Amino acid sequence: MTTPSTEAKNIQSTRLDEISSLEIISKMNQEDMTVVDAVHQAQSEIASAVDLITAKWIKGGRVFVVGAGTSGRVGILDAVELGSTFSVETDRWVGLIAGGKEAMWKPLEQFEDNAELVVEELKSYSFNNKDTLIAISASGSTPYSVAALKFAKEKKAATISISCNQHTVSSSISDIGIELLTGPEIIRGSTRLKAGTAQKMVMNMISTGVMIKLGKVYQNEMIDMQIINKKLRNRAIAILMELSNKNEQEADELLQLTNNQLKLALFIAITEATLEEAKHYLTDTDGHLKKAIELFHSKR
Repeated sequence: MTTPSTEAKNIQSTRLDEISSLEIISKMNQEDMTVVDAVHQAQSEIASAVDLITAKWIKGGRVFVVGAGTSGRVGILDAVELGSTFSVETDRWVGLIAGGKEAMWKPLEQFEDNAELVVEELKSYSFNNKDTLIAISASGSTPYSVAALKFAKEKKAATISISCNQHTVSSSISDIGIELLTGPEIIRGSTRLKAGTAQKMVMNMISTGVMIKLGKVYQNEMIDMQIINKKLRNRAIAILMELSNKNEQEADELLQLTNNQLKLALFIAITEATLEEAKHYLTDTDGHLKKAIELFHSKR
């Protein structure tokens, strides 16, 4: 039986239970240095994943991120945060974990061998060829994730896998296989450490890259966030003031006019257009602010 590198023994940490707390932390920090390099080596595949998802999304597709244990939790964490940050609907970027929602809080890793369960879950969402499936698995061979990939291939959907080993089963059946070679964990097999960190970094890159491509970022500002508390409203006002010649009162009034829709408010602030014009041009460009502004000026 071939042992995945994430399950191999790390010879650099065999005295882990004999050293001081500072030495433990230092050794963990040293091991984590490999994560950045592993992600760096996979940049091309990560960028291809962003482009693939964006193309599907524009045509109405959804994204499903599946995984077991730490991998599943990483996927769900990323999916949940897209709502408040980029106003992504909860049914368009969905996280699924082996064992269901309870597995976010309890160790239910026994469900990672249940290949049938994830297929039934995807069927319940009417998963189809417009969608994208991202399977996260440290080993790249977890039955739950592999089954999801196989089902997605049957449906002719886009498939992406994220694993932390080489030449994995997941990669072999994916349109894009992202392999993050983080090596043996400091505690043997504890993939909540380097592997989990690498997976989270890549999910950050993929989801953020897609949101940027979709026009939910202007320059480097998040302009499609949900303004649901005082902190976010203050941020929105600051963005309006930074990107236009509006003062604080004018920025506040624009947010009131647009019902706290920063993208609309920014369009008006930058172009001096009416609310109706802002809605029209943003609709014509699928909500892409920079393209909407360019289109507005081209008509003048």
